[in-house]
Amino acid sequence: MSVEFAILSNFTFLTGASHPEEYVERAVALGMEALAIADENSVAGIVRAHSHCRDIARRVAERQAWDRDNTPIGPPRPADVSPAPSFPIYAVPRLIPAARLVFADAPPLIALPEDRMGWGSLCRLISAGRLRAEKGACHLELADLLEQGERLHLLLLPPAEHLPGGAGGWAPHIKALTRRFAGRMHLMMAPAYDGRDGRRFARLEEQANTLNLPTIASAAPRMHHGSRRRLADVLSAIRLRCRVEDLGRAALANGEQRLRAPHEMQRIFRGHEGALTRAQDLAARLTFSLDELRYDYPDEGLEGETPSARLRRLAEEGLIWRYPAGAPPKVRDMLEHELTLIARLKYEPYFLTVRDIVDFARSRGILCQGRGSAANSVVCYCLGVTSVSPETGTMVFERFVSEARDEPPDIDVDFEHERREEVIQWIYDRYGRHRAGLCATVIHYRGKRAIREVGRAMGLSEDTIAAMSSQLWGSFDRSGGGDARLREIGLDPDAPRLRQTLDLVGQIIGFPRHLSQHVGGFIITAGRLDELVPIENATMEGRTVICWDKDDIDALGILKVDVLSLGMLTCIRKAFDLMRQHHRLDYALATLPPEDPAVYDMLCRADSIGVFQVESRAQMNFLPRMRPRNFYDLVIEVAIIRPGPIQGDMVHPYIRRRNGEEPVEFPSDALGEVLGKTMGVPLFQEQAMQIAMVGAGFTPEQADRLRRSLATFNKHGNVSEFRSLFLRGMARNGYDAEFSERCFSQIEGFGAYGFPESHAASFALLVYASAWIKCHHPGIFACALLNSQPMGFYAPAQIVRDARAHGVEVRPICINASYWDNVMEPDGQGGLALRLGFRQIKGLSDEDVSWLTAARGNGYTEVQDVWRKAGLPPPVIERLAEADAFAVLGLSRREALWQAKAITAKKPLPLFERELEGEAIDEPTAHLPQMPLGEEVVEDYVAMRLSLRAHPVALLRHILTPEG
Repeated sequence: MSVEFAILSNFTFLTGASHPEEYVERAVALGMEALAIADENSVAGIVRAHSHCRDIARRVAERQAWDRDNTPIGPPRPADVSPAPSFPIYAVPRLIPAARLVFADAPPLIALPEDRMGWGSLCRLISAGRLRAEKGACHLELADLLEQGERLHLLLLPPAEHLPGGAGGWAPHIKALTRRFAGRMHLMMAPAYDGRDGRRFARLEEQANTLNLPTIASAAPRMHHGSRRRLADVLSAIRLRCRVEDLGRAALANGEQRLRAPHEMQRIFRGHEGALTRAQDLAARLTFSLDELRYDYPDEGLEGETPSARLRRLAEEGLIWRYPAGAPPKVRDMLEHELTLIARLKYEPYFLTVRDIVDFARSRGILCQGRGSAANSVVCYCLGVTSVSPETGTMVFERFVSEARDEPPDIDVDFEHERREEVIQWIYDRYGRHRAGLCATVIHYRGKRAIREVGRAMGLSEDTIAAMSSQLWGSFDRSGGGDARLREIGLDPDAPRLRQTLDLVGQIIGFPRHLSQHVGGFIITAGRLDELVPIENATMEGRTVICWDKDDIDALGILKVDVLSLGMLTCIRKAFDLMRQHHRLDYALATLPPEDPAVYDMLCRADSIGVFQVESRAQMNFLPRMRPRNFYDLVIEVAIIRPGPIQGDMVHPYIRRRNGEEPVEFPSDALGEVLGKTMGVPLFQEQAMQIAMVGAGFTPEQADRLRRSLATFNKHGNVSEFRSLFLRGMARNGYDAEFSERCFSQIEGFGAYGFPESHAASFALLVYASAWIKCHHPGIFACALLNSQPMGFYAPAQIVRDARAHGVEVRPICINASYWDNVMEPDGQGGLALRLGFRQIKGLSDEDVSWLTAARGNGYTEVQDVWRKAGLPPPVIERLAEADAFAVLGLSRREALWQAKAITAKKPLPLFERELEGEAIDEPTAHLPQMPLGEEVVEDYVAMRLSLRAHPVALLRHILTPEG
């Protein structure tokens, strides 16, 4: 058995040439006892290795249980016959957490935590280096290690031979290190595979004696298998921004720097076997595992009030708020049941955390809406987290907050996209940056980026790279079916360089490229977050992130609260404000008139431009066939036009059954309970999971693994691993093979984009709210939608055209009447007209408009007035003229632009602000030709991306209309 302490994975970005999981798999095949993933100043990849080790242990346990319950096939092996060579099917490698620390003032070393305290020290150390550097960088000094290196074991790495000092590079630091880490240091010996390793090892042994340090052996692998050597060189070329042939010393001399079997290590370190023995002894001492990480929710209780008592008090207060006339007995019973279950699982702090975040948002007037599995509960409805009444749904709370599944419930909260940053900064202020941080998102290589970067490293021309990239649609084709496409664009797929490039592109797909920040997943802890996981700066100012992504924290059972942004919430809040201002209607999401027939009539006509979730062409095509008549129909409408139901061919059967063209049948009574509300057709992600358990006989643990594989959104492509298990289970329980195939196709579709019923219900409320506003206040809806741009499917021109089709008077941008935002103003007939705002003009800033409106007074009378009063620079005045904002002054676009071009100074000089008597210069009047309608429309679109004069096609209608 052997141990490896110095593995470099591909989470040392653009250096390591293998995934952490590949190292674990290779360690099993080689019969290794333990391995340590030691990436540079990072622990980003070790959770994946840990999860894979845990998965192997589970599979081995299943195999051992099967062996105990079943006798061997055939006669037993005679005692005098030695066993044949066999794959180590019972081997379970152990992961040793580690990190390679690179210092600014000392050679690098590998730090190995001895226990949980050591892990906290390592995380704090990496955090300190990362927080004082820009994103992606780390600035560590040896003093940091000496200050906060409790319970760490160090493996000192000697500098490369071509650098001065050898292992003696540690000589200036050894006294300080010995005082701090006595008995917890080794000097690492690793081969260079250059024919001089024997002399190198002898010299390192001699220097280790000088430093009074024991040696330890390592193969220092950069890849799990030698076949990755070419990819390692390509990664180096990408990192160094050069071609592979220009790498020089940075290229690997051979493919030997790989994970080694025990017998290979014995051969490499012949004569230094003590270094191998010490490696095994050290591994036996290092017993810390990531399983020891215990995550504690923040204690959200108040002084003298426990979290349980506080949650119950707030829920009871919310019940009175939601049901002023008294809550129905069914709702009260559901609340008591949910509170009891939450208390039993000790999830009160989680719900209180979400409630406090939502309460802050409401105190600032920020519209928000919770969604997710646990969000559609009476507790969340009473806490104000969601506005969806639980009476409208049929979901069971235990399906999401379950004693059998020991993991936190799922609640995502959407906030107005323009104001979410206020919520994020409040979370940092409330909990402190040492207790709160955003999740990471690992940016992986995908087709186009892989072709571009590998192609440049391989020396392909930019024209060739662009041509290859242009032929890629969706995922990269590894099967070789793209050869015909390459020939179509004039490339020879059999050319050695091109074939090698395509092979390397296929290998690099899925490799991590760098870390980014999650869209809003917050990790909040009771203690120090930087003792659980390293924290680093994000690119965006004022944000800090951890190095693990959502799959990693899910694997470790860590709480994540999703603080997301949604443009439609911004639009609805602005619409509510306009309704309050102009009609004195005070509505909220939960108080809109429910089940309005006029709203459903509008949706049945597919009149849904701008309406949340149902504005796409696919949804507009489906609405007249679906003909929604109640809220639950909207829930189905939101979920059905998704990859899952479409790929599983569930859309047409549902419509036929809904329209009475096909009888509603259930494959069995058991599945009838699962599929009853969707007429026997599975549409939701929860139903797919229940089919796996009820129909295919999946255990809760297997269903949970399937759910986790769906949650990765097809990133790792491991949903299909469950195919044979699912189909065998369905056949065993007597289900039709065709139905089973369709169900699994739907599950695979959910892997690409799954949509649960709990999320669909929350989204359906926003569908109804936006549709209600559009139906009854189309002008206000269009105004709010324009003020919330960019968002949605449609450009401002289409939104304005749709508003005019609904009878809304839309008025042009006016230098004396417009503001930054689009506004509603009296139309002189008792109604409201939509006045376009300056925000519609391209290149105009909010600050410039603030000066313009503040200095406007009783209005501007000429173009120069804007320059003199508001102090706007000439380029801004020209943009106003190009948008025809001076039309109210009787100036055409060309006349206004002529006057604007005459202004050359940035600011007027005080002496010449007004004309002096007798000193005026009479400039002859310029007679500018009038612009035809076509030019006016073009200039409108250039300046504002819309025109109120005519539709561009209207100018060509006489050409396009056939004669007769």
